[in-house]
Amino acid sequence: MPKVTFKTDICKGCGLCVAACPKHIIAIAKEKLNKKGYSPAEITDQAACVGCAFCATMCPDCVITVEK
Repeated sequence: MPKVTFKTDICKGCGLCVAACPKHIIAIAKEKLNKKGYSPAEITDQAACVGCAFCATMCPDCVITVEK
């Protein structure tokens, strides 16, 4: 099963990964803020991830790691 991790402390919450995910399992956190004051992206259903890494490819800050 693929594993997706986010470096939430540097994520700007731009939403590009949310739009790129074909399984729609990434969302911007509604009640979390990182140390920069942004709401970071997070995965909502790790088990549904297919490991395509579209999210990591789209991230302008390289905060997403996909392990297969």
